[in-house]
Amino acid sequence: MFSAGCLYIKGLSSLYIHCSSEYTYELSDTSFGCSECGNEFTLEEIEAAGKFIVLDSLGNELETGDDLVIVQDLPVKGMPKPIKQGTKVKNIRINPEGKNEHFIDSKIPGFGAIALKGSVVKKA
Repeated sequence: MFSAGCLYIKGLSSLYIHCSSEYTYELSDTSFGCSECGNEFTLEEIEAAGKFIVLDSLGNELETGDDLVIVQDLPVKGMPKPIKQGTKVKNIRINPEGKNEHFIDSKIPGFGAIALKGSVVKKA
């Protein structure tokens, strides 16, 4: 169904498609097509596919330096108490190399350094 030359990257609400096939062609000034896989894609989709995006629990895009708030209690192995809902996290760093979707590196006062998922935080 799809050719081996096509790269599929799951995006915010759709599938971004970038085809490296030699049989791609221009449909208009901003859209392209592939005769091997039959997909059509725009220049914006190609540019967005190369950008690493982390979203918070409300769907807002997060960037390095943002301040966040924890939206649920987070139990942490080896700690007697969880990180409480409403805890503020300042000056985060987005890490594309994070493990298990933990792409947010941060320091929590009274706890220390921790990697967080976007699904447990919201922008402050």
